[in-house]
Amino acid sequence: MAAPLILVSASPGEQRTALWRDGRLDAAFVERPSRPEGLGDLHVGRLNARAPAMAGAFVALVGDDTGFLPDSEGAKGRTEGEWLRVAVTRAAQGGKGPRLSLRPPPEPVSGPPRLLSRGPDAPLRLAAQHPDAPLLTDSAATAARLRAAVGVERVRLSAAPAFDDAVEAAFEELSGPEVALPGGGRLSIHPTPALVAIDVDAGGLAGGRDAAAHMALNRAALFEAARQIRLRHLAGAILLDMAGLPVARRKALLPAMQEAAAADPDLRVLGLTGLGLIEMQRRRVRAPLHEVLGQPLSALSRGLAALRAGLRQARPGARLALTASPAVCAALRGCPGALDAFAEAAGPLALRPDPLCPPGQEHVHGD
Repeated sequence: MAAPLILVSASPGEQRTALWRDGRLDAAFVERPSRPEGLGDLHVGRLNARAPAMAGAFVALVGDDTGFLPDSEGAKGRTEGEWLRVAVTRAAQGGKGPRLSLRPPPEPVSGPPRLLSRGPDAPLRLAAQHPDAPLLTDSAATAARLRAAVGVERVRLSAAPAFDDAVEAAFEELSGPEVALPGGGRLSIHPTPALVAIDVDAGGLAGGRDAAAHMALNRAALFEAARQIRLRHLAGAILLDMAGLPVARRKALLPAMQEAAAADPDLRVLGLTGLGLIEMQRRRVRAPLHEVLGQPLSALSRGLAALRAGLRQARPGARLALTASPAVCAALRGCPGALDAFAEAAGPLALRPDPLCPPGQEHVHGD
């Protein structure tokens, strides 16, 4: 097995990071400096309210943010109004604030609420997890920052985009609900507020009599489903519906699902439901990609993608404009630093709101 490669693609308003191993995507992260995920951040916060029914307490953080500190992570015995030093152990997601853990300092702390330090971003986390993996980035500023943290010899600066067509295609697939399977089948992945539903579609095998082919397709689907769960940072309750198999034969595939899940320490296979669905549970740590990107893609995601594509096509001295829907233009104006970063690299960008511009057709062009 070849050593993995950490790829860091920096563009206005966004940093995308890929762990590329043996010709395929093994980990994926999308981070936006204007809306940091916050995992690993260290804060001083104020215990606002005890929540005995939830076995914890709510802690006011800097700004209007509120985190939850479980009793098992340090809230037990603490009183309302107390100032605490806490670390974010689970990113805000699903409309809920971050999960916290107490980090007692040597000396007592006092207010106001404030951020003490940021946790490592995705390239630094991957660099620590894979100490032999080189890092490749297309941003001089990112290269300088990473070299200072992990050493000059591990970081390479590329004149070409860090993501080639294969990596871009893999990230594009993660932004949608469907994943192609070998042999014409597909996975359909649908997060809901209560759970994540994954359906296996047999494609051309549907209705066929080749039982061995059906089993092979479903086995391949199980391994791809486990991979997609990890890549997309899906969590909580997960149900997977296999294609065209009676319950007795579905039970025979449970060991394969256990094997597929073994690569992910956060994923547990619980068994089959009464309807024959594979029931899983994954620990919540990171914000899922569908919340970061939107599904379908949010106006901000479409706008940042247009900036990224436009930056690659920009020529010195050219006057540029972005034609996009009013929602996309508004999202970019509300994303601190994105338009400024584009202007610094390619010159000022005029926004041309067009109510008739369909999603996915946003583009940067000569003004």
